[in-house]
Amino acid sequence: MLKTKKIKTFLWLDGQAEEAAKFYTSIFRSGKIGAIARYPEGSPGPAGSVMTVEFELDGHPFVGLNGGPQFKFNEAVSFAIECDKQEEIDHYWEKLLGGGGKPQQCGWLKDRYGLSWQVVPAGLGELFTNSNTAQRAMQAMLKMVKFDIAKLKEAAK
Repeated sequence: MLKTKKIKTFLWLDGQAEEAAKFYTSIFRSGKIGAIARYPEGSPGPAGSVMTVEFELDGHPFVGLNGGPQFKFNEAVSFAIECDKQEEIDHYWEKLLGGGGKPQQCGWLKDRYGLSWQVVPAGLGELFTNSNTAQRAMQAMLKMVKFDIAKLKEAAK
């Protein structure tokens, strides 16, 4: 069983909770799957099918819930992954897009389940708090889909 924390992120899925947990934990090096609960007789889901899957990504607890088709993810909520190196950006970008994800502007993407992610360089916000670099960094960023750390740093000079 995974360590209990006060705040867990629940992801409402339509019959894909176990598949999604396996997908996400394969991407994050410290990802791990915990308890899997199944629907009992007389519940909203088919008896014996997966109801919830607990999993953890870099210490952050999640629960995938097979709740049905009523709700879909949208860009109002996203998960940001801060990366120190371009290789990290490339890794998360490629893996999260795998199997039908869609790239979006400025380091954003939607994965195959419709969940929004931001794959960004660590310290990106610092480029915009400095009045000497903010405009150049913004212009460079607006031209990017996947972030290129070297190009952002060059633009900020």
